[in-house]
Amino acid sequence: MTGFFIFLGIVAGLAVLIFGIIFFNFFMLWLRAMLAGATVGIPNLVAMRLRGIPTAMIVNARITAVRAGINITTDQLETHFLSSGNVNEVIRALIAADKASIALDFNRACAIDLATSGSGKSVFEAVRTSVNPRVIDSPTRLR
Repeated sequence: MTGFFIFLGIVAGLAVLIFGIIFFNFFMLWLRAMLAGATVGIPNLVAMRLRGIPTAMIVNARITAVRAGINITTDQLETHFLSSGNVNEVIRALIAADKASIALDFNRACAIDLATSGSGKSVFEAVRTSVNPRVIDSPTRLR
Protein backbone atom coordinates (compact mmCIF):
# COMPACT_ATOMS: atom_id res chain seq x y z
CA MET A 1 0.00 0.00 0.00
CA THR A 2 2.89 2.35 0.74
CA GLY A 3 4.29 1.77 -2.76
CA PHE A 4 0.98 2.90 -4.24
CA PHE A 5 1.12 6.21 -2.34
CA ILE A 6 4.70 6.76 -3.43
CA PHE A 7 3.71 6.11 -7.05
CA LEU A 8 0.71 8.44 -6.70
CA GLY A 9 2.95 11.13 -5.20
CA ILE A 10 5.43 10.83 -8.06
CA VAL A 11 2.65 11.06 -10.68
CA ALA A 12 1.11 14.06 -8.92
CA GLY A 13 4.52 15.72 -8.64
CA LEU A 14 5.19 15.21 -12.35
CA ALA A 15 1.75 16.59 -13.23
CA VAL A 16 2.37 19.69 -11.10
CA LEU A 17 5.84 20.10 -12.64
CA ILE A 18 4.49 19.83 -16.21
CA PHE A 19 1.63 22.23 -15.45
CA GLY A 20 4.08 24.67 -13.85
CA ILE A 21 6.40 24.61 -16.87
CA ILE A 22 3.51 25.20 -19.28
CA PHE A 23 2.07 27.96 -17.12
CA PHE A 24 5.46 29.65 -16.70
CA ASN A 25 6.17 29.55 -20.46
CA PHE A 26 2.90 31.19 -21.45
CA PHE A 27 1.93 33.30 -18.45
CA MET A 28 3.55 36.59 -19.53
CA LEU A 29 2.15 36.35 -23.06
CA TRP A 30 -1.29 35.48 -21.71
CA LEU A 31 -1.13 38.34 -19.20
CA ARG A 32 -0.07 40.86 -21.85
CA ALA A 33 -2.98 39.82 -24.08
CA MET A 34 -5.41 39.90 -21.16
CA LEU A 35 -4.35 43.39 -20.10
CA ALA A 36 -4.69 44.65 -23.69
CA GLY A 37 -8.23 43.29 -23.97
CA ALA A 38 -7.25 40.72 -26.61
CA THR A 39 -7.81 37.57 -24.59
CA VAL A 40 -6.07 34.39 -25.67
CA GLY A 41 -6.43 31.28 -23.54
CA ILE A 42 -3.43 29.34 -22.27
CA PRO A 43 -4.75 26.12 -23.88
CA ASN A 44 -4.90 28.02 -27.17
CA LEU A 45 -1.29 29.15 -26.71
CA VAL A 46 -0.20 25.57 -26.01
CA ALA A 47 -2.04 24.36 -29.13
CA MET A 48 -0.34 27.06 -31.22
CA ARG A 49 3.07 25.97 -29.93
CA LEU A 50 2.28 22.33 -30.76
CA ARG A 51 1.30 23.33 -34.31
CA GLY A 52 4.58 25.22 -34.73
CA ILE A 53 3.03 28.68 -34.84
CA PRO A 54 5.01 31.54 -33.25
CA THR A 55 2.77 32.41 -30.34
CA ALA A 56 4.29 35.82 -29.63
CA MET A 57 3.78 37.00 -33.21
CA ILE A 58 0.13 35.91 -33.31
CA VAL A 59 -0.64 37.40 -29.89
CA ASN A 60 1.12 40.67 -30.72
CA ALA A 61 -0.77 40.92 -34.03
CA ARG A 62 -4.06 40.28 -32.23
CA ILE A 63 -3.25 42.91 -29.60
CA THR A 64 -2.39 45.44 -32.31
CA ALA A 65 -5.63 44.73 -34.17
CA VAL A 66 -7.84 44.85 -31.08
CA ARG A 67 -6.24 48.08 -29.87
CA ALA A 68 -6.97 49.59 -33.31
CA GLY A 69 -10.62 48.53 -33.07
CA ILE A 70 -10.42 45.58 -35.47
CA ASN A 71 -11.84 42.32 -34.16
CA ILE A 72 -9.80 39.39 -35.46
CA THR A 73 -9.56 35.99 -33.84
CA THR A 74 -6.36 34.08 -33.26
CA ASP A 75 -7.77 31.30 -35.44
CA GLN A 76 -7.91 33.68 -38.41
CA LEU A 77 -4.35 34.83 -37.79
CA GLU A 78 -3.11 31.25 -37.38
CA THR A 79 -4.80 30.18 -40.60
CA HIS A 80 -3.18 32.99 -42.55
CA PHE A 81 0.23 32.21 -41.04
CA LEU A 82 -0.11 28.52 -41.90
CA SER A 83 -0.92 29.46 -45.51
CA SER A 84 2.47 31.26 -45.65
CA GLY A 85 0.96 34.71 -45.31
CA ASN A 86 2.52 37.76 -43.69
CA VAL A 87 0.31 38.32 -40.64
CA ASN A 88 1.90 41.60 -39.59
CA GLU A 89 1.51 43.19 -43.05
CA VAL A 90 -2.16 42.18 -43.16
CA ILE A 91 -2.79 43.77 -39.75
CA ARG A 92 -0.96 46.95 -40.80
CA ALA A 93 -3.00 47.08 -44.02
CA LEU A 94 -6.29 46.58 -42.17
CA ILE A 95 -5.45 49.36 -39.73
CA ALA A 96 -4.39 51.72 -42.54
CA ALA A 97 -7.55 50.91 -44.52
CA ASP A 98 -9.73 51.43 -41.46
CA LYS A 99 -8.15 54.80 -40.70
CA ALA A 100 -8.59 55.87 -44.36
CA SER A 101 -12.23 54.65 -44.43
CA ILE A 102 -11.46 52.07 -47.10
CA ALA A 103 -13.63 48.95 -46.97
CA LEU A 104 -11.18 46.06 -46.61
CA ASP A 105 -12.11 42.91 -44.78
CA PHE A 106 -9.68 40.37 -43.37
CA ASN A 107 -10.28 37.71 -46.04
CA ARG A 108 -9.68 40.16 -48.91
CA ALA A 109 -6.53 41.48 -47.22
CA CYS A 110 -5.26 37.91 -46.82
CA ALA A 111 -6.03 37.18 -50.49
CA ILE A 112 -4.10 40.26 -51.59
CA ASP A 113 -1.22 39.32 -49.29
CA LEU A 114 -1.01 35.79 -50.69
CA ALA A 115 -1.34 37.07 -54.27
CA THR A 116 1.54 39.52 -53.83
CA SER A 117 3.76 37.01 -52.05
CA GLY A 118 7.20 36.87 -53.66
CA SER A 119 6.58 39.91 -55.86
CA GLY A 120 8.29 42.44 -53.62
CA LYS A 121 4.96 44.15 -52.99
CA SER A 122 2.78 43.92 -49.92
CA VAL A 123 -0.85 44.39 -49.05
CA PHE A 124 0.13 47.34 -46.87
CA GLU A 125 1.77 49.05 -49.85
CA ALA A 126 -1.39 48.46 -51.88
CA VAL A 127 -3.51 50.16 -49.23
CA ARG A 128 -1.00 52.97 -48.86
CA THR A 129 -1.05 53.52 -52.62
CA SER A 130 -4.85 53.67 -52.51
CA VAL A 131 -4.66 56.34 -49.83
CA ASN A 132 -1.84 58.37 -51.43
CA PRO A 133 -1.76 57.66 -55.18
CA ARG A 134 1.61 58.07 -56.82
CA VAL A 135 2.13 60.28 -59.81
CA ILE A 136 4.40 58.70 -62.35
CA ASP A 137 6.22 61.08 -64.64
CA SER A 138 6.72 59.78 -68.14
CA PRO A 139 9.36 61.13 -70.49
CA THR A 140 8.15 63.55 -73.14
CA ARG A 141 8.13 62.43 -76.71
CA LEU A 142 10.73 63.87 -78.99
CA ARG A 143 9.49 65.25 -82.31
